[in-house]
Amino acid sequence: MNTKFSNHTRLIAGILGLSLLACQSKSNAPQKPVAALPKNEVILSQDSPKRAYIKEAIVELVRRPLMDPVTGTLAYDETRTARVSSPIAGRVTGAIAALGARVHAGDALAELDSPELGQAQSDYAGALADLNLAKRAFQRMQELYANGIAPRKDQEQAQDNLARVRSEAERARLRLANLGVRNGRTDNRFVLHAPIAGAITERNINPGMEVRSDLTTPLFVISDLSSLWVQMDVFEKDIGLIHIGAKVLVRVPAYPGETFTATVSYISQVVEETTRTVKVRCILPNADNRLLPAMYAAIEVQSDPDDKAVVVPLTALFTEDESDWLFVAIGDGHYQKRPVKAGLRLKDRAVILEGLNSGERLVVDGALLLRTEEDAEQDAEQKGGESQP
Repeated sequence: MNTKFSNHTRLIAGILGLSLLACQSKSNAPQKPVAALPKNEVILSQDSPKRAYIKEAIVELVRRPLMDPVTGTLAYDETRTARVSSPIAGRVTGAIAALGARVHAGDALAELDSPELGQAQSDYAGALADLNLAKRAFQRMQELYANGIAPRKDQEQAQDNLARVRSEAERARLRLANLGVRNGRTDNRFVLHAPIAGAITERNINPGMEVRSDLTTPLFVISDLSSLWVQMDVFEKDIGLIHIGAKVLVRVPAYPGETFTATVSYISQVVEETTRTVKVRCILPNADNRLLPAMYAAIEVQSDPDDKAVVVPLTALFTEDESDWLFVAIGDGHYQKRPVKAGLRLKDRAVILEGLNSGERLVVDGALLLRTEEDAEQDAEQKGGESQP
């Protein structure tokens, strides 16, 4: 009985020994090392949900921005604008051109009943009558002088009188010509005409209104809105970046996402002492009349067409160890972290001077997510290394 029990004990002890030996062999087997990624690289697996948050774009060379955008306003192109006032006093009696109407040069804007015009017409008619009388008197005196009947003194007096009356008639004619009156009638009817073609953008006249020539506010403002001025104030330190003929990009709140191109036409020669700015004016084509005077605008000065640079959105950049970095897509979820040298920083963009070339695929959104993923991968590698004996 004891022998049977002893054999059974030895059998169990043998089995346990073999099990321990197998476990020890298994624990001593070399573990497969975790593949380490090259430094500054991140790989997202094919099924990683993080891929949906990564946005890429091909890097292209664009015209180099020179300075921060400045604010400005759109204004009338004064070379295509007329402020119309009445050169004579009178009362409005006829039809008045409507606000917003498009007119041609010479079109009637308003009609006045003007006693002052009637007086000017009467003066001209009287001057013409005096001129005809003086001409006949001079002709008679010429005949008398030629026949030796009248002395030379009377002949010269008649000649001087004719010159004086002719000058007076010419003065009266020019007065009517300046008023735009070409008929010889005396009817007090004065018509105010449009001096240029364009749209009536302002109207300060009403039926029955008494009009004077010394009013400070114009009766009409007519402007050809197919061209506008862009007026802006540029800081003294940046004025050297601008020259006549330079192109600027104009953005207005009314049309978000759209840009309009204007050309610098004038740079003031005076610096405003209080603001240390210089006034700059640009010509802005407006063929479709979408832009309006007095609109606010954000203006970006562009470099010459052949001065191009790599410009990236600020969402692509991040700072690490006091340096600027970004991620470049290598392909299939593989990204490389790369240091770059940034130049001018704008509100939403930055100029890259070194470290990035055109044609590469840049991560424009999701760079910080990749930066976090890089830290996670490095932590995993360190833990894997520490678990090895």
